[in-house]
Parts: sequence; structure tokens; C-alpha cells
Amino acid sequence: MNLDFPTVMLIAAVITGMIWALDAWLWAPARREVAARKTASGGVSKADLKELNKEPVLVEYARSFFPIIIIVLVLRSFLVEPFRIPSGSMIPTLMVGDFILVNKFVYGIRLPVINKKIIDMGKPQRGDVAVFRYPKDPSVDYIKRVVGLPGDRIGYFNKTIYVNGKPVPQEIIGPYFQDEHPLSQSAELRIERLGNGEHQIVVEPGASLVEGQYIVPEGHYFMMGDNRDRSNDSRFWGVVPEENLVGKAFMVWMSWQWDQGGVIWDRIGESIQ
Repeated sequence: MNLDFPTVMLIAAVITGMIWALDAWLWAPARREVAARKTASGGVSKADLKELNKEPVLVEYARSFFPIIIIVLVLRSFLVEPFRIPSGSMIPTLMVGDFILVNKFVYGIRLPVINKKIIDMGKPQRGDVAVFRYPKDPSVDYIKRVVGLPGDRIGYFNKTIYVNGKPVPQEIIGPYFQDEHPLSQSAELRIERLGNGEHQIVVEPGASLVEGQYIVPEGHYFMMGDNRDRSNDSRFWGVVPEENLVGKAFMVWMSWQWDQGGVIWDRIGESIQ
């Protein structure tokens, strides 16, 4: 059985918490009682008395790690979680090797492990960069841009998104090519105005593409990568259920690329649009 990080942390919290609690309720009083009897009988040195009252190593570790585990679990489950970008599907917004921070509460507060929403904080907005559990394999996290909201009619024709019959405006900036992430020589960098903001995308005019129209059911979202011709997204495997949402990506906190010598300093702290 594959255990994800929240599950491992929850199990660790339960185990360390139980050890600490058992020591407080049972083992520590028993140690103090033995020490009291030894003291009453006389002939017990201070060193021996200290040894009698000493916590076992297992209890000491449990007491030390339990609060740390709880803090990490709460932070990752309810507030902010780090992710690493493993593929180029979100180029040019996110690069391979970027480490990002994801706001976990913006779409609602969920219980860890079972992912049940307990407080509704808000809904994804068109244009958000969202992390979600891949519908075909929920153990895998994906990151894409929210294109279609519940009830939308989304079309994709001739490298252009259509939302309820209206084309999303685009503007060609120029050719796109980076040695570390080679695309075809015809790749173009464009600005796309989706929702209330704008962002950059990459398209390859000569590449074959998946075209069609899709109706987004209630409680679901249509996701697409910014690297339009090299993204495995909703055009291929369908929409994302609301319960699969993890959070909204908002910042690059580290970027590491071996072929560029390590840390890419100018990407650190960059906000995700």
C-alpha cells in the first residue's frame, strides 16, 4: 500500500501522541511511585533517584517530535503546501524544477487524508493555476490552469479557447525557444486574457492538436496547461471533480535546474499569474 505524506504524518502523530499520553497517565506515575518507595527506604543517591525518574528514550523522542509533527501536519493540510514541478506542461508560467507554494484553504478547508471539506472558503476562478489530484489516479498531483467552470461550454479550436461561444483574446509576442526546454522551432509565445487576468502561453502552430467542445458538469472544472500542445489535460481525460482540488499555486519559492548550474535566482519569489 502506498502512503502519501499526510497519511504518514497522521500515523506518526497518532503513535507519538499515544506514547506521550501513556507515559503521562501510566508510566510516569509508576516511575514516581517506585522512586518514592526507594527514597522512603533510604540509601538512594541523587544519581539513582534521577535515573529512576528518567523518561525512556522512546518517550523522550515521542514528546519531542509530537508537537513538530502536529505543526507540520496542520500547516501542510490547512494552510500552505510545497510542490515540485516535474514536467513542462505549464511552460512558460512554470518551469521544470520550480518549487512552488500552494494555498490550501482558498478553495475550502479539508480534513487531511480523507479530504473531506469542512469549511467552504471559496471557489476556483477562471485563470487560477490550481493543483489537484489526477482523476485517473488520485495518488498523483497535477497542476494546470482553470479554464472552464461548472456549467461552462468550453471549445478549443485553432489554438484558441472558446468560453460559452466567445473566443478568449490572444496576442502573439514572438517566437519561443529555450535551450533547456526545447520545443519546435515554430513555437510561439502569446499573451492570453482569461478571466480577470492575463498570462503567457506557448503554442506550436504546426503541431497537431485536439479540438472539440466540452460541457463542464456541475461540481467539476476544465483544466489546461499553458504549454498548449504539450500538456496532458482535460482535453484528453476529462474534467476534475471539485473534491479533487488541492489548492491554488501562488509563488515560486525555489527553482533548481541541473543543466543551468543549480539555483535559478531570478525565479525565486516570483508570483504565479
